[in-house]
Amino acid sequence: MPLRWRRVVVRGPSMSPALRDGDVVLVTFGARPRTGDVVLVRWPARPGQLSIKRADRPAGAGWHVTGDNPYGSTDSAQLGPAEVLGVVRVRLWPSPTRLRRP
Repeated sequence: MPLRWRRVVVRGPSMSPALRDGDVVLVTFGARPRTGDVVLVRWPARPGQLSIKRADRPAGAGWHVTGDNPYGSTDSAQLGPAEVLGVVRVRLWPSPTRLRRP
């Protein structure tokens, strides 16, 4: 499957300080996630909601993911494993930055 790229706008404080509300990131769809990657996910419990989180570890058919902000994130602790749709590679706006694993 060929890789596809798409711009995505970050909403909410869950990935602060790495990403903030309003940041625009570039997501690679079809890329294989690795532990520590920032990823775009969908929740089986909330199929209409997309979220940007950090991949912690594989969990069954999905991934256990968390937000970088422990005080402002809904993640796998509440919603269970998530389906990873793509890997966030760079922040495009407001300051272009390559995202790295911690």
